[in-house]
Amino acid sequence: MAFANYRSGHPRQQALTRSFHSRRIHSRRNRDIYYPGAEREETDPNICRNLQLCNTFAACSIQDGDMDFGKWPLFNLLSPQDLACIRQACIFGASANEGFYTTNNNEVFVFGMNCSNCLGTGDNLSTIIPRRVDILCGKKIVGLSYGSGPHVVVCNEDGEVFSWGHNGYSQLGNGNTIQGTAPVQVCMELLSKNVVQVACGSHHSMVLTSEGEVYSWGYNNCGQVGSGTTANQAVPRRVSTYLQNKAVLVITAGQSNSMAVTDNGHVYGWGYNGTGQLGIGSTGNQLTPCRVVFAQPVCIIQVVFGYAHTLGLTDQGVLYAWGANTHGQLGIGNKSNHLSPIKVNTHERMVEVAACHSSNISAAKSQSGQVYMWGLCRGQAVLAPHLTHFSSTDDVFACFSNPPVMWRFLSMEHEDFLTVAESLKKEFDSEQTADLKFRIDGKFIYVHKAVLKIRCEHFRTMFQSHWNESMKDVIEIDQFSYQVYHAFLEYLYTDSVDLPPEDAIGLLDLATSYCENRLKKLCQHIIKRGITIENAFLLLSAAVRYEAEELEDFCFRFCVNHLTGVTQTNAFWEMDGLLLKDFIVKAGKSGGFKN
Repeated sequence: MAFANYRSGHPRQQALTRSFHSRRIHSRRNRDIYYPGAEREETDPNICRNLQLCNTFAACSIQDGDMDFGKWPLFNLLSPQDLACIRQACIFGASANEGFYTTNNNEVFVFGMNCSNCLGTGDNLSTIIPRRVDILCGKKIVGLSYGSGPHVVVCNEDGEVFSWGHNGYSQLGNGNTIQGTAPVQVCMELLSKNVVQVACGSHHSMVLTSEGEVYSWGYNNCGQVGSGTTANQAVPRRVSTYLQNKAVLVITAGQSNSMAVTDNGHVYGWGYNGTGQLGIGSTGNQLTPCRVVFAQPVCIIQVVFGYAHTLGLTDQGVLYAWGANTHGQLGIGNKSNHLSPIKVNTHERMVEVAACHSSNISAAKSQSGQVYMWGLCRGQAVLAPHLTHFSSTDDVFACFSNPPVMWRFLSMEHEDFLTVAESLKKEFDSEQTADLKFRIDGKFIYVHKAVLKIRCEHFRTMFQSHWNESMKDVIEIDQFSYQVYHAFLEYLYTDSVDLPPEDAIGLLDLATSYCENRLKKLCQHIIKRGITIENAFLLLSAAVRYEAEELEDFCFRFCVNHLTGVTQTNAFWEMDGLLLKDFIVKAGKSGGFKN
């Protein structure tokens, strides 16, 4: 629902990548959990609870070991063998009674109630045994979204779009209102487009192309299609007003509203705005895209729609919320609605936000991996972010959402960790079994030559080419710090790195020296997630020094988006003159000094 499903091969993304270089009180029912400073209010008895589901997904990868499908009741219908083959999955429907999944060999299966032919099997029969959807097999599905009929829209690796299910308002985009019993490709203006993301509202649909264009169609009673009128739209048409010359990176759809995030971090919303979920300071519906107004300049990277509220996440990990707040779903300690974005106080940097149209629940994940939830959680109104024991935001919706649907299209990364690999992790830095020691800053790190030779070309060459080090039991290291080298060796045993962004710079240097490309990418990922105004320019200079072009472009854009703050840091003025001059010239060319 929240992530742009850009693939690295798309021209638009390639261009963007290169641009730098060219507390508690309880009642018996609907119990409220109150925190210090929170005022008690009664739950609005008039809130509508009958809106059906809709959700928007962009495929998001989850590590195999982090996901327990058994938390979703519907998946208990599948055998262990079927579960082991799942590559992507979605549970949807008014009662979470429909399931869609793809396998490792790109077959597509569905099971469940089949309301409005939403399973796409060609008939209206329900099934507890997975049925194969032949027309989609081999299509390599990368994005899925569904509406409240429900209708379903997917896109594949080749940028094609397929739809099926309820079609009472032409939400399938095929020019008529005939129910779709099986997937059919959406053509018309999309035939020549490369679609990278799909989004479904209650009865309307949207897609995003690799060129940053937004197309929409279907029900338009509140202007959710963005055409400037309230006439339904039977086929895809580009949303051009106010988005004409803007490159959109993320789209998301609410029940009867829509939003888009552009490449400069601006957010535009249109459609139904009865509780202020568009964040424009009023409750009037918008027939065309209208920019969301924040109290201060921010760069938004993720937006998600809830039942009648919206959450946004900035590139600095700051969380904002707006819209309905009857159950505390905004997470601000009270139940007051907000027509404009308001900052949600969190104790740490957030890297992901989640919401689902079927419930008034919100969730977020922090940089340290902590998962928080708030809003209406199984009858309890949690008014501020509450720390859970979950490992992913998806678990919040599996366990506390009613119905237990998925808020996004999950893409699993299957990794088979053999017993020997698990054993190796435990033996890292073990004096009892090691046959080699590294001494850095007077401290020892205990390792195994065989592991180093298997895992790293640098060490393979060292021990097989008669270097002086190859005959030693203790190797002295003075080019890198103990913390950096320990992290590197641990990475060779565990495939993971746990370092703050500033230390990841040193590890990036090591990875560059040892030609460890995967480690370089991991370091860049850590740095991106940890970038702040204070360290942005320092990280930029490191990216330039180690020739990490993608990271360099990311840091440059962050600096330009937060230019006033960055130029007031010590790191900016203590920087090498040539780099500083080069930055100023390029920032000027990119329009960084216009304001």
